[in-house]
Amino acid sequence: MDDIEFEPVPSPAQGVGPVYRPEGEKPTATVSKSLSYENVHVLPQTPQLIALLTMIRDKGTGRADFIFYSNRIIRLLVEEGLNHLPVVEHSVTTPVGRAYLGVKFEGKICGVSIMRAGEAMEQGLRDCCRSVRIGKILIQRDEETCKPKLFYDKLPADIANRWVLLLDPMFATGGSATLAVEVLKARGVPEDHILFLNLIASPSGVADFAERFPKLRVVTAFIDQGLDEKKYIIPGLGDFGDRYYTL
Repeated sequence: MDDIEFEPVPSPAQGVGPVYRPEGEKPTATVSKSLSYENVHVLPQTPQLIALLTMIRDKGTGRADFIFYSNRIIRLLVEEGLNHLPVVEHSVTTPVGRAYLGVKFEGKICGVSIMRAGEAMEQGLRDCCRSVRIGKILIQRDEETCKPKLFYDKLPADIANRWVLLLDPMFATGGSATLAVEVLKARGVPEDHILFLNLIASPSGVADFAERFPKLRVVTAFIDQGLDEKKYIIPGLGDFGDRYYTL
């Protein structure tokens, strides 16, 4: 399949603020683009999310604040991602002896981070899912072919029987994520048991990804304008791994 090309164009702007405020009293802010793929879900563009994204996009934000606000967004992504996993009916008895009909998750889950930036999302998953198993995949660009190459993976032995939350904050061309999905499928994970969590994506990358894997679900915080000539997401936020771990 050929990559879907999108020319970088400005993202939409709209009034952002509490729903009870008239539109004329809301500040205008840039919000995510939308894509017409049923398997791509963009977080609601709430004032909280836009404020958090504004902080981590700012080149003047220091490392401590970058980590703090990124972790807040990651938590929102994980919470929303869990809403896309199947549940079954589950009845319990409350301390006052009354029955309550609720639900529980169907089957076991695990996380898989695409190293190194994806590892920044692991704690957010652990905060929501106690004792969750987490695997790792290392993919780097082959200098000779300029294509992504698998260098290392360590995955739970029973991963084929789990729902997998694949973690990577930045989604540009989608090469690494595509190879990671192929690795998971080769290990027996059904495509519809994979959920990809991501902070910022390019429209071309996520559109191509959604078409390649129509049974997989993507949950992202923001679909940006596009890619520049170096294949960097614009306006983006720079190198997420460098800002999270080193700067």
